[in-house]
Amino acid sequence: MREIIPEDNEKQNRRRGDAETRGFYGSPGIDPYVLNVSLGDRSYQIHIAPDLLTKSGSLLKAACPKASNVLLLTNKKVSGLYGQKLTDSLQESGFRVSSFLIGDGERFKSLATAEKVLSHLIESRFERSDVIVALGGGVVGDLAGFVAALYLRGIDYVQVPTTLLAQIDSSVGGKTAVNHKLGKNLIGAFHQPRLVVTDPTTLRTLPSREMTAGMCEAIKTGVIRDKALFELIETNIEKLMSLEMSILTSVIAGCCEIKAEVVAKDEREGGLRQILNFGHTVGHALEAVTEYRHFKHGEAVGYGMIAASRIALKIGVFNPKDAYRIESLIRKTGSLPSLTQIDPVDTFQAMSHDKKISGGKLSFILPDNIGDVVIRRDIPSEAIKATITELISAG
Repeated sequence: MREIIPEDNEKQNRRRGDAETRGFYGSPGIDPYVLNVSLGDRSYQIHIAPDLLTKSGSLLKAACPKASNVLLLTNKKVSGLYGQKLTDSLQESGFRVSSFLIGDGERFKSLATAEKVLSHLIESRFERSDVIVALGGGVVGDLAGFVAALYLRGIDYVQVPTTLLAQIDSSVGGKTAVNHKLGKNLIGAFHQPRLVVTDPTTLRTLPSREMTAGMCEAIKTGVIRDKALFELIETNIEKLMSLEMSILTSVIAGCCEIKAEVVAKDEREGGLRQILNFGHTVGHALEAVTEYRHFKHGEAVGYGMIAASRIALKIGVFNPKDAYRIESLIRKTGSLPSLTQIDPVDTFQAMSHDKKISGGKLSFILPDNIGDVVIRRDIPSEAIKATITELISAG
């Protein structure tokens, strides 16, 4: 992966903890990581280390020193696993903590759920200096950020991601949104968190499908920006899927480092940041046509990356060997849900509502080498339709 950049400049960086830092994090044998997301007055840090939940209160106090009240936004399952541990840490640092539980799944990332959370904040008289803490996966994090962007025209929020996908991707970058029946993430705002606290030990309680979904996003990060990261995952996929903590922490940090770099250069997706959507054009369409009930987000992105690689092959910008490597590695993360009940025509039509359409043309992020992608808006519809049909027909 990229050489670690010293912290005495304003570039994004990843720092291994020194002796003092290790003492704070309490992770013997595993280096903690701290990354800076450099966005001027919206800059923040990502802290990554095993068993970090118990240190969350101290980190939040440093990031949000004026806050008194914390709304812990999570779902019932995650709350039962980690809610008390996080609450104890926050209370030890002097915060008053209340909780709001939402349903589990993409269908709860909606305007209706957001309105319920907003009503709770109003009734609880939360002030501008108070903070929302998102404990959970991408659904919780996206919803928390969306609500934080709206309430009182914007309050602080903190990400405490507990799924692999959230830890390597959705918790970083400030893209917040809710879904609409016509498309995913169509209603949202850019609103950066004040802090991201990532504890990889929370992954030990994840179902295997969630690990598959997250690892697909990790593979995406390697394909778009870092061949060495892709090869690290490729070489260690069994260790990663069995949650070997040292290599897993390193991969999480590598993915976050790349996303932090991209976000700092293009916060609002005007150019470079679009590469993060590799696999998402077809992936979002698959989610939409199945009403967000059939796929985990990363599973749909896995299929989307396979489709994008095949399209790149069809139009002659990619080579068969690397296309096979990408698809093979995706398949090694676990079984993806069946496509047999999905209509290719409906899937293609769902793309017409994609938020990446510009000038009436659909953007595709296509690989031309592992570690490098191109943005194309000139893909023949016949190539897209044929690829979707082939992918779905194979099941």
